[in-house]
Amino acid sequence: MIAGPAFSPSYPQLPQASGPAPTDSLERRGSASNPQQQDLAQLRVLAELKARDREVRAHEQAHQSVGGQYASAPSYTYQRGPDGVQYAVGGEVQIDISPVSGHPQATIDKMRTVRAAALAPAEPSGQDRTVAAEAMQLMLQAQQALARQRSASTEAGSSADSSQESEPARSYRLINELSDSGLEDLPSSFQVVA
Repeated sequence: MIAGPAFSPSYPQLPQASGPAPTDSLERRGSASNPQQQDLAQLRVLAELKARDREVRAHEQAHQSVGGQYASAPSYTYQRGPDGVQYAVGGEVQIDISPVSGHPQATIDKMRTVRAAALAPAEPSGQDRTVAAEAMQLMLQAQQALARQRSASTEAGSSADSSQESEPARSYRLINELSDSGLEDLPSSFQVVA
C-alpha cells in the first residue's frame, strides 16, 4: 500500500441528475410542463458530466504517469448522468512522500519525481501544490544531509591524508635523511664543472 497524501483536486459540484432519462414519450410529457426544456437541461448536464469526466481522468492520469512507482492507480468518485452512465466527478492518486532512510541522494531523486507528479496536471489543485511543497521541503532536507555527509567524508579524508605522506614529500624527506647521514663523503661519479 502506498502511504502519503492523495492528489485530490476540488471540482465544482455539478447538479445531480434526477435518474435515467425517461424512455417513453408519454412519461416525458407527464413529468414536466415543457418537455423540450427538460431535454435541453438533461443535455446540458450530460455535456457537463462528460467534460468533467475527461478533465478528472486526465488530471489523475497525469499524476499517476509522472509519479511512476511512487504513485497508486487513480481512484474516482462517480455521479450517474441522466443517461444512466457513471461519470467521474472527482479523483485521487495516493503518493509515497516518505524519505528514503539513510540515503539522502535517493530521497532527493524520489522527491523530484513526487514534486513533478504533483505539478503534472495542466491545472494543479491546492492539494497538489501542498504535496509539491512538502516534496520540496524533504528534498532540501536531504540535500543538507548529503552536504553534511560529503563534508564529513572530506574531513575524514583530509585527516587520513595528513597521516599519509605524499610521494614528493617522502622523496624529499629521504634525500634529506641521506644528506644528514654523512653520505656526502662517499665518492661520487658526478664531477663538478666550473
